[in-house]
Amino acid sequence: GRHRTRDRRRPGRGLHGPADRAGRRGRRVVAVRRVGSARHPGAVDEEVRIMSSRRPTPLAETINATLADLLERDPKVLLVGEDIGRLGGVFRVTRGLQERFGRERVRDSLLAESTIVGHAIGLSMSGLVPVCEIQFDGFTYPAVNQLVTQAGRIVNRWNGDIGLSLVVRIPSGGGIRGVEHHSESNEALFARVPGISVAYPSTGEDADQILRHAVGMGSPVVIYEPIRLYWRRNVPGRVGGSALPPTSARIVRPGTDVTVATFGAITNDVLTAADALSPSVEIEVVDLRWLAPIDMTTVLESVARTGRLLVVHEATKDVGIGAEVAAAVSERGFDSLKCAIRRLAPERRACPPADFEPGYQIGVDRIKEEVLGMVT
Repeated sequence: GRHRTRDRRRPGRGLHGPADRAGRRGRRVVAVRRVGSARHPGAVDEEVRIMSSRRPTPLAETINATLADLLERDPKVLLVGEDIGRLGGVFRVTRGLQERFGRERVRDSLLAESTIVGHAIGLSMSGLVPVCEIQFDGFTYPAVNQLVTQAGRIVNRWNGDIGLSLVVRIPSGGGIRGVEHHSESNEALFARVPGISVAYPSTGEDADQILRHAVGMGSPVVIYEPIRLYWRRNVPGRVGGSALPPTSARIVRPGTDVTVATFGAITNDVLTAADALSPSVEIEVVDLRWLAPIDMTTVLESVARTGRLLVVHEATKDVGIGAEVAAAVSERGFDSLKCAIRRLAPERRACPPADFEPGYQIGVDRIKEEVLGMVT
């Protein structure tokens, strides 16, 4: 069952080491460092510029800065979630925001995901722009009814007369060796629901762009955030600037031999594998970023160049995002293929806890092996 020990811990302590150790070492959270007066629009802009000049900035700090900027600029934006106020969330992503913007703008909720989302739906229907947080992907199940039968249908139910500006942030994936329900990847669950958009950034830059776009969409958006990248600084190099449409995929590494489409934290594993195989095999890495809708144009153009497609993700293989991408390429880009499309993902079983997790996850070696099997 779900424990409550995290609720009783003081702000400087927590269950998940990287974020909390960072806080105890005094790592600066960019969004709560005041530059100038909050009454002047340039105050938060200056904070974001400082953040941009310090590369690489952890994903959690970037999201914190983006949320602060959104709260600063738009009085209708507010945050809702369990422990996001005084404690700053399990991973300290919202640390300092309640102190800065007050309890009405950064609201601690009950331990009840259906209530968090239901409350946020009501706030949105009253003209506000709630950004709510579910603590872990494995905790989303109680909120499915609210998201699927209400949030996903309200705009269509009233023929567009009522909008629903609602963003749901969900820490997702493994890599922390957590207990049951703390390492799940359920992105396909909501990606197939009409009326709900789904995004899964793998960098702070993309998280910033996606979050800003989601707040202004006027319809429900679920944003999955890779847990194991929240406080990670050492990441593989990638190409590509920020001048992309907010809902497009991003080619983060050009290549000529194999297209690997992926998203979330495992994008870094794919990039590491690509570097290891180069120059013998040149992998083109496509970070999907959005899973509903998927930017298939970018994927198809890449496959037309390479002739091969591998889709890699943390969620189980059956009925996953990889299956959707593979089907779309088979339907629309079959003539470009030099070999069968492959999917690389865990088999259909629950993510095991703690020390058993590494044997379940898709790692760099398995990615290399799969790619080599496609070109030899």
